[in-house]
Amino acid sequence: MGEVALDGRRVQGDAALDQNRTREQITDEIHDILDEADEIDEAEDDEYGPKQRGDELPEELREQEDRLNRLREAKDRLDAKEQQLKDEQAEKIRQREQEEEEMGRKKRGRKPTPPEEVELPEDTKANTTDPASQILKTSNGWKQGYNGQAMVDCDTQVIIAQDITTDANDVQQLKPMLENCEEVNGKRPEMALADAGYWSKANAQLADEQTELFIATTKDWKRRKELREADPPRGRIPKWYGLKERMERKLRTKRGRGIYRKRSQSVEAVFGQHVTRGCDRFLLRGETGAQAEWSLFSATHNLLKLWRSGQGPDGHEVADAIAG
Repeated sequence: MGEVALDGRRVQGDAALDQNRTREQITDEIHDILDEADEIDEAEDDEYGPKQRGDELPEELREQEDRLNRLREAKDRLDAKEQQLKDEQAEKIRQREQEEEEMGRKKRGRKPTPPEEVELPEDTKANTTDPASQILKTSNGWKQGYNGQAMVDCDTQVIIAQDITTDANDVQQLKPMLENCEEVNGKRPEMALADAGYWSKANAQLADEQTELFIATTKDWKRRKELREADPPRGRIPKWYGLKERMERKLRTKRGRGIYRKRSQSVEAVFGQHVTRGCDRFLLRGETGAQAEWSLFSATHNLLKLWRSGQGPDGHEVADAIAG
């Protein structure tokens, strides 16, 4: 592996945006279903006698059992988010107390809110059709689905690593995708190209002797404008340059321009080929189902690349091996 490009694609899940509910709305609907079940169950006991075990939903409501489970899962996810906020607040307080102990005095400013008083914002929602899916912003509007990650070889457009995440942005995906690549292929690429969605100082520090990183620090249209207006840099790198300035300078060099240009020609082209093949939404619900389908998209993409690469005398052997 020489040069690879990484990007994320927001894929529509088997869920609709209008099925997002707040915790209060979910709780009310759970109570409504259970209350209705109790009423019908009691009426059937009066009419037919308590012959059933009594722990199953009445016949009229059994089709709602799946929805009840999904509502509970959605509520559990919101509860988990709130607990995460409480845990983060507790850690902030712990760090503050440690700093105060080291300074030997109390820090100025408002006293932090106790963790037990931290609550999830009332407008936070979860999807009641597929609770694991997330609301994702795309160039065509909003989608209810998953963020599919793909690392693509720039020369062959073969996908060398892939994964599914529910994170709405890509900034946390560079490190796990490099690790994924190493796990699958036994090594990391020589160069990794990524757009501004992956930029952070922490990500820039992932570069090592094995992998050189080319990460845009601004959106592509801004970067293209800067390249048109600015000449390639010359001379030594100023000592005061930080990680961001050094990355921007590298991308403005002739070498950096030539390498980064391959990003859109590789990974974005692969996503376009996905859509052309009809791989534009997931049919299975849940993160496990989405991961299975994303893996299938990637595997069949690579098989087609392998199939169509049979240009030489061994072309028929390649095709027969795949078909067999």
